[in-house]
Amino acid sequence: MIYLKIFLAFFIPGILGYGGGPASIPLVEQEVVQNYEWMTSQEFAEVLALGNALPGPIATKMAGFIGFEVGGVLGATVAVAATVMPSLLLMVFLAGLLYKLKGTKKFDTLTTLIRPVIAILLGIIAFDFFSSSYIDSGVIHTVILTVASLLMLTKFKVHPALVIIFGLVYGAVLL
Repeated sequence: MIYLKIFLAFFIPGILGYGGGPASIPLVEQEVVQNYEWMTSQEFAEVLALGNALPGPIATKMAGFIGFEVGGVLGATVAVAATVMPSLLLMVFLAGLLYKLKGTKKFDTLTTLIRPVIAILLGIIAFDFFSSSYIDSGVIHTVILTVASLLMLTKFKVHPALVIIFGLVYGAVLL
C-alpha cells in the first residue's frame, strides 16, 4: 500500500504541475508534508535545497530521495517513475495534438493564463520557506542569507549553484 501512496504522491503533482519540476514543487510539498506527513516542512526545504545544488531535473531528484526515504530502493523507483510518467504519456499520446494547436489563439491564451498560477505557486512556497527560516533560524540569519543571496545573484552574477553551496556552508558553520 505504501508504494501506491508514493506513486500517487508524485504522479498527481506530475499531472497538475504544468511548467515542469519547479511548478510541481508546491504540489509535491502538499502531498509529502501535509497529506502523508512523511517529512516536515523543514526537512522538505532541505531536500529541495540539496536537489537544487545537484545537476539535473529537480523533480526526479526529489522523488528519488523522498521515495527512498519512505520505501527504500523500490520506493525510489516508484517515485521517479511516477514523476516522469505524466510527461512521458503526454509526449507519446498528445504530441501530435499539441503540434497542431501550437500557434493558435486558444493555445496561446491557455499558456498566458497558466503562467500567473505558476508564479503564485512559486511565491507561496518561497514565502513558506522564508517564514520557516525566520522562525527556525532567527531574524539575523534569515536577513544575512537573503541579502547575501540577492547580492550574489544580481550584483555579482554568481551561479545559483554556488549561492546554494554558500547557504549550505553558512548553515553548517553557523547554525
